[in-house]
Formats: sequence, C-alpha cells, structure tokens
Amino acid sequence: MFIPIGDNQIKGGVFPYISYGLIALNISIYLFQTSLSQIQLESFVLHYGAIPDNIMHGKQFYALFSNMFLHGSWMHLIGNMAFLWVFADNIEATIGHARFLTFYIVGGLAASAAHIYFNMGSMIPTIGASGAIAAVMGAYIIMFPRSKIKTFVVVFVVNISAFIFLGLWIAQQAYYGTTSLYQGDINVGGVAWWAHIGGFAFGFAFGILFKDLYLGENATVYLEGHNKPPLV
Repeated sequence: MFIPIGDNQIKGGVFPYISYGLIALNISIYLFQTSLSQIQLESFVLHYGAIPDNIMHGKQFYALFSNMFLHGSWMHLIGNMAFLWVFADNIEATIGHARFLTFYIVGGLAASAAHIYFNMGSMIPTIGASGAIAAVMGAYIIMFPRSKIKTFVVVFVVNISAFIFLGLWIAQQAYYGTTSLYQGDINVGGVAWWAHIGGFAFGFAFGILFKDLYLGENATVYLEGHNKPPLV
C-alpha cells in the first residue's frame, strides 16, 4: 500500500482555497450519499454517474461533470482525497484559482472521455474524482519532478521523488489499462484505468505549458520542510 501524505511545499504562490474547497465538497457529497437508503443511493448513482452507453447515445451529458464528485466507499473517498491534498495545492498556488478550477474540471472531462472511448457499450456508472486528480498528477510530474513525496508504505513513512512516485503510478495504470482491454465483459465494474490514463495524459500536456508560463527558471525551487501538515 502506497499512500501520499505530504510533499515539499513550493515557494510562494496563492493560498489554494479551491483545492481545499474541492476536498470539502467531495466529503460533503459523500456524507449526503451515506444518508440515503440503498435504493435511493442506487438511483442517485445511476442518475449522476457517467454511464458510457448513455453518453454515446446522447443522454446524461451532465453526468460527465457530476460523476467526478461521487464516491463508492469511504476508502474510495479517502484515497482520492489524499492524492488531491498532496498534489493539487501546488498546481493551484502556481497557476491561480480560476485557471486551476478550469484545468481540474476539463481534466476530469478528458478522463471521462478516455474511459468512455474504451468502454462504449458499458452500462456501469463511473464515479469518482480520480480522473480529475490524475490530471493534477500529470501536471505535477512535469512541474515539480524533484519534489519529495512523503509516502506511507505498509507501516513506514519514506520520502520518494515525485518523478519516481508518479512514474510508478502511471506505469501501473497503463499496465492494468492495457490488460483490461483483453479481459471479459465490459459490464463488470472495477477501476476505471483509462480514466486515470486519460486524465494523466491531459495533465502531462498542460504541465509542460504551465511550467513554461508560470515557473520558468524557478521550476526547481522549493522551500525546505513541510508548510502544510500531513494527512493522517
């Protein structure tokens, strides 16, 4: 088990209230989900989750947006929020609030599009913030490859370079995503590997642009220590 719990804070920038607001919003929506009965929850997910077959037939386009704020379990939510906590604020602090929010949402849409492309006939609703978060991670590996990620590994906490941490992460997604193309029924639920890959690719491309526009010669400058507490 590899869970990021902190990183080297970048120098300067704006306070990332959009990033923290997204965490609060995702948690609030999940708390609402837990208040629903099982029948109500299933109806809610079917309505607001992105169902590839419906999207391909011109239905529920709004779900391309709404699905990225829903989660299937506490572990699903906590895992996604840990990654959002560690990686999003650095991007927002660098490019600004409005640009970051736009980037996050469009990254989530790109992730959904990638998932739908490889699962066109699926009737399984896709939910979760991981596609949008993957876009943030794609930008992070380009903008801050030398940052150190404080990582919980089984029972230890170690510092791993962002380049290695995120490189291993996307390699895993690519492996399982490719493997999924040769497996069984598309109407079997599981991890939306191609949403992760699509989101990461989107973020990677924009990370190149952001690094050039907003970091320039300061691309590898970091503050020592951790200016935000680790998520525990």
